[in-house]
Amino acid sequence: MATPKTETLSACVDSYGSAVGMPQLCGEWMSNQIFWLVITLLVIFFVLSRIALPRIAAVLAERQGTITNDIAAAEDLKAKAAAAEEAYQQALIDARAEAARIVEATKAEIKADLDAAMAKADAEIADKAKASEAVIADIRANAMASVEEVAKATATELVGALGGKTDEKAINKAVDAQLKG
Repeated sequence: MATPKTETLSACVDSYGSAVGMPQLCGEWMSNQIFWLVITLLVIFFVLSRIALPRIAAVLAERQGTITNDIAAAEDLKAKAAAAEEAYQQALIDARAEAARIVEATKAEIKADLDAAMAKADAEIADKAKASEAVIADIRANAMASVEEVAKATATELVGALGGKTDEKAINKAVDAQLKG
């Protein structure tokens, strides 16, 4: 006679102890399998809810905080970069305006120096022209005196050569009359 345990297993196990068909579908073992399934699911739920999920949530919260901080820092740096660019553009505009002012001041200074140099050169040219005119007047006066002397000497010689009387007063008078025109 068979023992009660053997009779219980007899429906799912043959006489050699091998399972007949699929043991998971054996109706006599179903309650045992459901019990262990529930225990396993409760252990997995406990491990996930108490250990794994809090760690994952902490990592996600830390990542979210890091991302939020990085975005805030990036916005702050973006604002600073925009302010720096604006300051750079303003400095560039100011530098260009200052350069234009310096150019204009330099042009005015050069023009004033040039005008002063031109006035000085004009004054020197006028002085030299007056001196030249004085020299020319002296040369003209000396030339006229020389012409007068030569004319008087030539007239005296001509009158003497032609056999006339060389009266110096009459010759001087005739030469002066001819020179005055």
